[in-house]
Amino acid sequence: MSDDIITTGNVAVITGAARGIGRAAALRLAGRGMRLVLADVLADELDGTAAAAKAAGAREAIAVPTDVGDKAAVEALADAAFGRFGGVDMLMNNAAIGTGGGTFENYGDWRKLFDVNFWGVVNGVQTFVPRMVEAGRPGYVINTGSKQGITTPPGNAAYNASKAAVKVVTEQLAYELRNRGSRLSAHLLIPGWTFTGLTAADPKAEKPSGAWHADEVVDFMLSALEKGDFYILCPDNETPRSLDEKRMAWAMGDIIHDRPALSRWHPDFKDAFDRFVGE
Repeated sequence: MSDDIITTGNVAVITGAARGIGRAAALRLAGRGMRLVLADVLADELDGTAAAAKAAGAREAIAVPTDVGDKAAVEALADAAFGRFGGVDMLMNNAAIGTGGGTFENYGDWRKLFDVNFWGVVNGVQTFVPRMVEAGRPGYVINTGSKQGITTPPGNAAYNASKAAVKVVTEQLAYELRNRGSRLSAHLLIPGWTFTGLTAADPKAEKPSGAWHADEVVDFMLSALEKGDFYILCPDNETPRSLDEKRMAWAMGDIIHDRPALSRWHPDFKDAFDRFVGE
């Protein structure tokens, strides 16, 4: 199916395209000869991505500065995409920010983060997907989640909560598309430790050996799409899939076995978790 969608002349819309995974996706899809509509609030860097995409082989690449938390702005993005190209074959709701905080702090940061990470996805889905469904063409809707939205480690409650919400929305979207008989499919991209502008506090820092580059995430995503995977669970150089599976199973086990919340980080359950991982 991916060869019918990610192919020369088809159209992809990518949010958060100025940097990181979004930029890497733009360049990979450019190499497949796709036409690209690229969105971000970082207008200058977005222009740079569009220029690089054209040099990498994109049939066309237009930059549309967009605040995905503003529904009117996302509607304008959709109008630009459909007006220019007549249709959209792949939508990648990827824009995200990381600044949030704990449950008692930074109310303004919580609101801003949810505007981008959660409402940006909902705005993209509600604005683009009905028009994509109506067109009747096969296509992908890819929402970028996070492992932190599944295992929810302590440290940034706002970010974890936003990505947990993205997981739920994407699962529900997949169900609704399936039961409508739509030719679209929804997918949840779950990056591992990835060295991007979101995760690197110092833009001049070198990539840690345990992290993946953004283009490795995109290559893994494209391979998973070819297999039809819904959950695109990326490893990295530090954490293999087997360990991710153990961590996720333990997190769900907190509910099943009535353990304390986030028991993986509870001193009374440290040894039990270590034994579980070693089994």
